[in-house]
Amino acid sequence: MRDEQIRPATAADVPAVRAVTDAAYHPYIARIGVVPQPMEADHAADVAAGRVFVTGEPVTGLVVVEARADHLFLDSIAVHPDAHGQGVGRRLLRFVDAHARALALPEVRLYTNAMMWENQEIYPKYGYEVVERRVDGPYDRIHYRKRLR
Repeated sequence: MRDEQIRPATAADVPAVRAVTDAAYHPYIARIGVVPQPMEADHAADVAAGRVFVTGEPVTGLVVVEARADHLFLDSIAVHPDAHGQGVGRRLLRFVDAHARALALPEVRLYTNAMMWENQEIYPKYGYEVVERRVDGPYDRIHYRKRLR
């Protein structure tokens, strides 16, 4: 598979952003007992705000990020199940690091639901360390950070 570009999402991408997010997170509904927060996001507003970056034609993966004062917050990463195992997630995580560096932000932060145990194996492999576990409403979340050098 060729190394596809990661680009800012446009308004025309909103249906694909919704579809990829739903496909990626839907399997977790039964496991965690609630709809994962990314599935309820206002995708059009996130795209309009420049927070969404996509890859693939058609879109196979995306990240939703938000620049904050002292870090880049990775709000969501989603890879369509049909694209699993093709390096899409790895390329998206590398993009997030590069984006944070381009914004002169020293670290990336994210959280994942404690019931999404696959993520607890993935993030440490990419340099993320656990900061804390905290319950936010119906969500039991593990918070991570990655300090960029």
